[in-house]
Amino acid sequence: MMESGDDSVLRCRAVPKMPTFSDLDRSLNGDCNQGQHQQGSGGNHGTSNGKIEVEQVISKKLQLKRKAEHLKTDLMHQFDSQVNDFMDSLIEESATLEPSPVSAVFSPALSDKERSKLRHFRAPHGQGKQFVSRRSLLDELFEVNHIRTIYHMFIALLILFILSTLVVDFIDEGRLVLHFDLLVYAFGQFPLVVCTWICMFLSVLLVPYALFNLWAQTQSGSYTHPRLCSLLFGSVFLLYQALGLGFLPTYVVVTNSLPPASCFIIILEQVRLMMKAHSFVRENVPRVLTWAKEKTSPSPVVPQVSQYLYFLFAPTLIYRDKYPRNPVIRWSYVATKLLQVLGCMFYAYYVFVRLCIPQFRSISLQLFDLRAMVLGVFNSILPGVLILFLGFFALLHCWLNAFGEMLRFADRMFYKDWWNSTSFANYYRTWNVVVHDWLYYYVYRDFLWMSQKRFRPVAMLFVFTVSAVVHEYILAICFGFFYPVLFCLFMCFGMMFNFILHDQRKGPIWNVIMWTSLFLGQGVIICLYSQEWYAQRYCPLKEPSFLDLLKPRSWSCQRGLMEDSDRL
Repeated sequence: MMESGDDSVLRCRAVPKMPTFSDLDRSLNGDCNQGQHQQGSGGNHGTSNGKIEVEQVISKKLQLKRKAEHLKTDLMHQFDSQVNDFMDSLIEESATLEPSPVSAVFSPALSDKERSKLRHFRAPHGQGKQFVSRRSLLDELFEVNHIRTIYHMFIALLILFILSTLVVDFIDEGRLVLHFDLLVYAFGQFPLVVCTWICMFLSVLLVPYALFNLWAQTQSGSYTHPRLCSLLFGSVFLLYQALGLGFLPTYVVVTNSLPPASCFIIILEQVRLMMKAHSFVRENVPRVLTWAKEKTSPSPVVPQVSQYLYFLFAPTLIYRDKYPRNPVIRWSYVATKLLQVLGCMFYAYYVFVRLCIPQFRSISLQLFDLRAMVLGVFNSILPGVLILFLGFFALLHCWLNAFGEMLRFADRMFYKDWWNSTSFANYYRTWNVVVHDWLYYYVYRDFLWMSQKRFRPVAMLFVFTVSAVVHEYILAICFGFFYPVLFCLFMCFGMMFNFILHDQRKGPIWNVIMWTSLFLGQGVIICLYSQEWYAQRYCPLKEPSFLDLLKPRSWSCQRGLMEDSDRL
């Protein structure tokens, strides 16, 4: 009986067929039934050996099943990776071809996977940004009724803000009050703003282009010291960037005490034009140096004035001689986007009038108090989030798309799906693609090139520092005081979250954490800057020292005089 039992086990183990998953399950059940049969027919010793052999068979078959599952997973990952690489190579090759005259607006609809590939397309390593004809993400999403309903909800909220303001004014004044004092104040001295912008634009149009043209002629070989000429023209260009574009517009803003919105127009345009001038020089200097070595043509290739002028208006900060273009201009689309910008401006006006000004006028009557500040932060989350959404929609979607449409600029990827980010690293890359591209190519990659790719963390820290300093500079000049809240959020929490909430964090919970942090940060910004704004007006210093200018006024201000109580 023992021999017959052993023979049956050996016959079971000698099956040469490669099992499938279903065969393994059936085999396991069969082995168990066979073991039970042997237990009933054999003796105690045979039963013990049969159990051991069956357990060994089951263990080996389970191991085989696990190996097969791991092999299946590995094969699927390899297949998916190869398909992704193939799709990436196709997109990269198509991007380097001559752009088709048919716009993405008029081309057949793309699949979701193709749209995702275009949105996340990046040029091959070692090349600059490749421009591809594509639509803005919100334009695609608004074609879905469910997403457009969210847009309608924001319009309904604006209508409620308007009605509440009219009703309150009617109760207080006994009549409808349609004055927009805040808007009139914020955009004060507008003729001076226009004149300043014209001077800035003409200087950027003439000076960098003329300097580059003259420098390119010195590289033709007729000059004995081309490096000395490069040093001279480079120094003149940097001097122009620092004084002509850097100091003079700021001097106009400070000396004339321009109100906030007028300040933002000049300072933001100042920063934009400085970045564009740097990109024009940075992209064309290597071409001239390459020509000076190879002499492939009689003269260096210098961009035409029309190409440089188009770049100054184009909604991008990366210079190219040519961009993908749409065949026609949809003027109805342009009018819609400009009206949406105007609507966002009035929306922001009502947010400040109904949610911010009543709250911080009363808070600023008190000394700095921790409880009041915490309550102020949480009460500022709603207006802060609304201002965040309005700024994104008005500037990055409506304003840039309006100019892109008027210039027939076809690459409308000014942002990506930042709202789906599960990490702050991805949020920084997708929130503002226009600025991110400039920082990536001209700060991060150039820093790695100069350091021979040895200090990547330092390069990332340098990018954060540049971004934080520029943001704080804009707010300090436009608000008229130094209060580095945004700088600290960038350098402390921004850097920390960039490494903690990194790209390996996936899943819905990380998106919730990202949104929670973003909401709280907006509340801190609105609360602290609003408190400091009113403290600067309630507690002015007659002869402040340098340290007084650096110290936040809201920490020690208690309103004593009443002459500025009704001013913003």
